[in-house]
Amino acid sequence: MFGMIKNWLFGATEESEYKLLSTESKDGVSYEVRRYDACKHVCLSLEGRSFDQVSGEVMNTPVPVIFTVFPRDDGSLNRRLVAALRIPSSFQTSPPTPTDTSLRIEDRPGMTVYVLQFGGFAGESEFRAEAARLTVTLGDSAPFQRKQYLCCSYDPPIKPYGRRNEVWFLQDEP
Repeated sequence: MFGMIKNWLFGATEESEYKLLSTESKDGVSYEVRRYDACKHVCLSLEGRSFDQVSGEVMNTPVPVIFTVFPRDDGSLNRRLVAALRIPSSFQTSPPTPTDTSLRIEDRPGMTVYVLQFGGFAGESEFRAEAARLTVTLGDSAPFQRKQYLCCSYDPPIKPYGRRNEVWFLQDEP
């Protein structure tokens, strides 16, 4: 039990590897452009529940926990989410078959993302605010998908400080 709590607090989970393409800053907002290789994720589609209801249920797994969200025109999030966890490297070649039929293994393609990192305890309102901030920072000419974005949490709810969250906008591929 102590080992699990130590891992939650001080981090001993596998993190998704990426290539840092650039670090940018505009109007006092710093963000990164990253490239992630294709890999397998285990995914769960959820409907009818809020982001905050779902986000606390999928922690203590490889990081980040990635939530694909679908904003409405007013910025609020649809009650449709996809939670994804990267399958650890040791199982990427041959992941175990889920016994729960609501879970599916998904081959996700490589992607380039605009990333805005922030700390603290993050729920729907914090992710929405940071997504709005990144939208303004990137402006109208940046080539990213506007019908969805990714909310990433790196820490379990028990971790009291040094928390890491990110908003990812998928760059439109040429």
